[in-house]
Amino acid sequence: MVEKIVNAIQDEYPDDFAWCYGCGRLNEAGHHFRTGWHGEQTVTIYTPEQAHLALPGFVYGGVIASLIDCHGTGSAALALHRKNGHEPGEKGDPPRFVTASLNVNFLRPTPHGVPLKAVGIVKEIHPKKFKVETEVFANDILCARGEVVAVVMPSTFLTNK
Repeated sequence: MVEKIVNAIQDEYPDDFAWCYGCGRLNEAGHHFRTGWHGEQTVTIYTPEQAHLALPGFVYGGVIASLIDCHGTGSAALALHRKNGHEPGEKGDPPRFVTASLNVNFLRPTPHGVPLKAVGIVKEIHPKKFKVETEVFANDILCARGEVVAVVMPSTFLTNK
């Protein structure tokens, strides 16, 4: 199992794009999800905090949905960044994606107190749109499956300053 993501795409986002509650490195209250490559798959490792309980011993489903969401947009950014000839840690600004759709299927209760591992497969469906299929594991047990359709973030997203 991958224990730690060394070169995460979220580490490369410019400061203006690094505030997402799920994956923004500058959001002090956020989860700080970090997504990187593991072969041809993408991986995010995250250990939910005590505040992320649904009920004693189990993770709140909203945290799992957030993990799948940010893993999907981060995976799309990784894929397009690689297609453009770059890897995290190298020069070149990575593309930033937003979620067009999110579908989550909860397969079994997700135990709290263990690292969660999101594993994704990226499929390009349009030059500016990617589909990411993600599975979330706890102790190597599949707990949730999701799909994100991610689109390149429109430039208008930063015009409301």
